[in-house]
Amino acid sequence: MTSAEAVIDVRDAMNAGFDGFALNTHSINPSDTWNINALNYLFAAASGTDFKLLISFDMSWGLDVTKLAAFLAPYASQGAYYKTNGQTFVSTFTGGTISNPQWNSGFIQPMTSTYGIKPFFVPDFDDFSGYPDGVFGSYPILNGVFSWKSAWPAPGNTPTNVSGQVDSAALQQARAAGKLYVMPMSPLQFKYRGSGQDWYRVGEVNLSGRMSQALQLQPYFVEVITWNDSGESHYVGDFWQEQIAGSNIGDYATGYNHKGWLQVITPFIKAYKAGTTSISQIVPPSTKPVGAFWYRPLLTTASCHSSIGNYQSARDAVNFAVILPSTGYTINLYSNSQLIGSFLGQKCLNYNNVLGLAIGGGQMIQVVDGCNHIVASATGTKSVLAQSANATCN
Repeated sequence: MTSAEAVIDVRDAMNAGFDGFALNTHSINPSDTWNINALNYLFAAASGTDFKLLISFDMSWGLDVTKLAAFLAPYASQGAYYKTNGQTFVSTFTGGTISNPQWNSGFIQPMTSTYGIKPFFVPDFDDFSGYPDGVFGSYPILNGVFSWKSAWPAPGNTPTNVSGQVDSAALQQARAAGKLYVMPMSPLQFKYRGSGQDWYRVGEVNLSGRMSQALQLQPYFVEVITWNDSGESHYVGDFWQEQIAGSNIGDYATGYNHKGWLQVITPFIKAYKAGTTSISQIVPPSTKPVGAFWYRPLLTTASCHSSIGNYQSARDAVNFAVILPSTGYTINLYSNSQLIGSFLGQKCLNYNNVLGLAIGGGQMIQVVDGCNHIVASATGTKSVLAQSANATCN
């Protein structure tokens, strides 16, 4: 990325109510200047603000545990690095197959003895056998755990909503051990890269469902997956073309703006920080409704779908999440300019999955008041196709 793009990312995330970024780092090689530059740009952009950054080592790339401390130390000393209880917050993606002694001698101890930095270690150990059961007993070094996979429904062939079972278990075990839990929240997951990297994880009402679960469970942290991972399509902010150069990610991500989701994420953040325990207490930032709606641009009957893992769980639907300031509103959904659903709104976060997605344009949402005046609306930017117009099954 560029330094200007880093400034935009930090600014936009702060404006949306985020406290910081977890920076997924899959390279610790100093010769990978694209990675070093991106980190430096982001730390510079966050410097002097309340926005914080932390390193999350991507262990799925086979990083050497014994080299993590040396890489982390220069960033941990910067003012923008996130600390809790005076300790340097560090996370991972996977690493639960590496033993506690290996993590302790290779990373935790050198951080303290060599660099004088006490890490606050909260990794994603989804790959630990039986996770989350037994993870704190097997890893005394942990200060907490983060889950990644629980952000979406488990892979499968039927439409299903996301479960909070893993999160509830991890949270209970963390609290019993005097540790903390970082709960993930995400809109969807879609990838179309070939070579076994074509899959879909349900995105109909996933984001709203996770909001409800997070407010009920009250974890100490919530991590939104993700700000800019266009490769898996769950970005809620911008992604930059430099980040996907040389890949086919742009074939299914470029031109698809996901920042509408921030319209509902920002009020959620405010409610979560206030200790709210139900989506019935999420309110818009003003007296006007806010929200988003979304849909896939291909019907489930498209012939290319059979190449995508979990394609059977998709539905031909238009989905919405709308936060209303009061009762007295009706939410109308259209596809191909035909009304497919009408819902009396409640004062809070309203969301639903409305069957009836049809070929053509005219995907639209309208919020009308008691006098049938349109007070908020949005029109989809993509027509719905029966078959893909190119080689990408989006």
